[in-house]
Amino acid sequence: MANNNELEQYLKLIKELDSDNNCPVRSALEMIGGKWKLRILAQLLRKEVVRFNELKRDLSGITNTMLSNSLRELENDCLITRKQYNEMPVRVEYNITDRGKNLLPTIYELNIWWDDFITSS
Repeated sequence: MANNNELEQYLKLIKELDSDNNCPVRSALEMIGGKWKLRILAQLLRKEVVRFNELKRDLSGITNTMLSNSLRELENDCLITRKQYNEMPVRVEYNITDRGKNLLPTIYELNIWWDDFITSS
């Protein structure tokens, strides 16, 4: 968890950012936001290589279309890779890239924040 000095520095940076077009926070949230993308990334961080049906099973409530769209967007943003094997039936595996792995500290901090939020409620 960030100390007070770090929080002040973060706040100063946020205040200096362009809130409309060039806000990195907004851009980052557009890339990883939504109900499913962080959960997909977390699954890939846990297992490294995951097949579509395994992700579908692990993410209860996600539709095939939503999972496909989210995976495609994460691949387009270079956070995951997709490898298709020319077999019958077709086998497709997804894994997280180094760029995606760089989100690990952020995901960890979200976990810490959530734990603090729940225990202080």
